[in-house]
Amino acid sequence: MIVGTIVKGIAGFYYVRVDDKVYECKAKGKFRNINLIPYVGDKAEITLLNEENRGSIVNILPRKNYLIRPPVANVDQAVIVFAVKNPNVNLQLLDRFLILAEEQGLEIVICFNKIDLEEEKVCKELAAIYKKAGYKTILSSTVSNEGILELKEALADKTTVFAGPSGVGKSSLLNAIDTSLKLATGMISEKIKRGKHTTRHVELLPLDNGGFVLDTPGFSSLSLSHLDSMKLQDYYREFVPYNNACKFIPCSHIHEPQCKIKEMVEEGLIDFERYQRYKSLYNELESNEQRRWKK
Repeated sequence: MIVGTIVKGIAGFYYVRVDDKVYECKAKGKFRNINLIPYVGDKAEITLLNEENRGSIVNILPRKNYLIRPPVANVDQAVIVFAVKNPNVNLQLLDRFLILAEEQGLEIVICFNKIDLEEEKVCKELAAIYKKAGYKTILSSTVSNEGILELKEALADKTTVFAGPSGVGKSSLLNAIDTSLKLATGMISEKIKRGKHTTRHVELLPLDNGGFVLDTPGFSSLSLSHLDSMKLQDYYREFVPYNNACKFIPCSHIHEPQCKIKEMVEEGLIDFERYQRYKSLYNELESNEQRRWKK
C-alpha cells in the first residue's frame, strides 16, 4: 500500500499523485457506506492493480480542513478572485466566500482582477474596504501584469484554493503566474454579462515556485444554510475584537441596544455597507432556522 495525493476527480475516477507518477483509481465501496466522498487534496492510501498506472483507493487519511464548495481538502490558504468589472463585482457573494474560508481557518488573500477596465480610484476604494476588515488584498491585471508577481509570491510553497465566480479571470491569472500551466480561458457572455465555465473540475496543479494551486469551477451563488445565525459574527474579522464588548451577550449586533459593533459602524471603523450585508446574511440564516423549527 502506498500514500499519494488526489490531484483530480472526474466521473468517479480519482487521479492520485505519488512522487512524480499519477495513478488512475476507483474508490472502494466502503466510502459510500460511511458517506465519505474523496476530495481533491486528500491524502489517500492506494493499492496498485495489475494494470499499468491503475489503483484502488482504500483509505483517506485525516484531513486538516476541507471545503464543501469548492470540494477540496488540506488547503493552506484561499485566494478569492473577483473582477472589478466585466463581470461587475458582487460583494455579497465575496463575503460568502470569505465566511466559508474563515470557517475552515484558512489564510485568505482577496484578489481584485481586471483593474485595467476600471478607474484606479474605484479599484483602490474597493480594496480599502477589505484591507480595513483585516484582509490582504491584491489588485491585478493580466493586461498590464500589475499584481502578478505579488500573487506568485503569495502562492509560493503553499497549497492554495483559487476560487471565485466564472469569468473573473482565475485561469488567465494562473497562466500569467506560471506559463507552463496553459489553462483554458473563456470570454464573458455579452448577453448575460457573466463568465462561461472553462474550468470543469477541481484539479491540484503544481507551480514552478514550489506551491500547489487548486483551480476550481466558478460559482454564481454559495449557500451558508449550514451556519448558525449567532455564529456568523465570528467569521467577520473586523467584528471579533468587539464581540464581547456589547451590553448584552450574546448580541446579534442588529436588534440590541448599546451594541459595540453598531457603535464602530457609526464611527466609521467598520465599513457601513459590509455591515449592511452582514445584516442581510444574518436575517437569511435566522429565517432558515425559523422554518426548520416550524417543521
